[in-house]
Amino acid sequence: MLITFRYAIIDIKTSRLKIQELSSWNSSDGTKIKKINDKRVKAAFVSLTRNVDLVGIRKTIRQIEDRFNRNYNYPYIFLNDKPFTDEFKKGVQVMTKANVTFGLVEGEAWSYPSYIDKQKAAETRKKAKYRYGKSESYRFMCRFQSGYFYRHPLLDGLEYYWRIEPDVEYFCDMDYDPFKYMKENKLVYGWNMAPMEFMATIPTLWDSVLKFMDKYPQHIEPENFIKYVSGNGKKYNGCHFWSNFEIAELSFYRSKKYEDFFNFLDREGGFFYERWGDAPVHTIAAAMFLKKEQVHYFGDVGYYHPKMGFCPANSDKIGECICDHRSKFQINKQCVRRWKLIS
Repeated sequence: MLITFRYAIIDIKTSRLKIQELSSWNSSDGTKIKKINDKRVKAAFVSLTRNVDLVGIRKTIRQIEDRFNRNYNYPYIFLNDKPFTDEFKKGVQVMTKANVTFGLVEGEAWSYPSYIDKQKAAETRKKAKYRYGKSESYRFMCRFQSGYFYRHPLLDGLEYYWRIEPDVEYFCDMDYDPFKYMKENKLVYGWNMAPMEFMATIPTLWDSVLKFMDKYPQHIEPENFIKYVSGNGKKYNGCHFWSNFEIAELSFYRSKKYEDFFNFLDREGGFFYERWGDAPVHTIAAAMFLKKEQVHYFGDVGYYHPKMGFCPANSDKIGECICDHRSKFQINKQCVRRWKLIS
């Protein structure tokens, strides 16, 4: 199995691209600094994005810097299945004083494994009537985010990551370090929104999950919270943590439990024969392998992803937010309420 990753940084003094060794990071003024500041957690913002998303990702960085990162300077890692242009690199770097690295995703991390029937996959796309149903690249993205992002060498040595996306908004100032909060409280997974999945995209996912649990009973956490995603254990209810906002301990994804789970699902073929998303995969994995106390709901983070958002209660009156919790973009809170009710 071939998985290839390349990465580079831009020296803003010379505007030249050069290969960056993983043993160090390059600061905004081109000088060599420690990989991770001793006062910070070994963490980074990570984004899988495209050159055409430059304006959108610049907006996101501006929000993150203004709301949080200007006080911490956590690094950014950008990944793409195509080489980033010089324009993209310069456009991103100028938005932050933090370290920025750029990586290329190739090989099996962004293609079909040998056991997938490409013709069957093409027929699925042709017949699909749901959103992104006809997209091949979207399926590559979901599979990458489910089982490959944490393997990229630019993430080596990191303990935590915060996934970011283009064109998102952060409505509230953050006066604490979420990474440090996660580490100090022994938290593994953090989320902010929990919508319902489009069930037409995952008709056989839960059947595959049940087969996995039968095959690997030793992986299931005795104090799991599977009832969050399935009340009776026989059917998936569609609740999932929306992974476009995700702060997680990378050891969770690097564990044998998770690797076995991803590899099992990958061979089931649902990433291509259906349109399994990384959000339900991450959520179901957390429900099987973690205790509820290891998962944190970031209910104090005002967040908007195109067409859907979350605003903390009373944020129109108190706190340092610029959103209204009565706004129309508020997600259906059924799955959030379910989270709060399960013990």
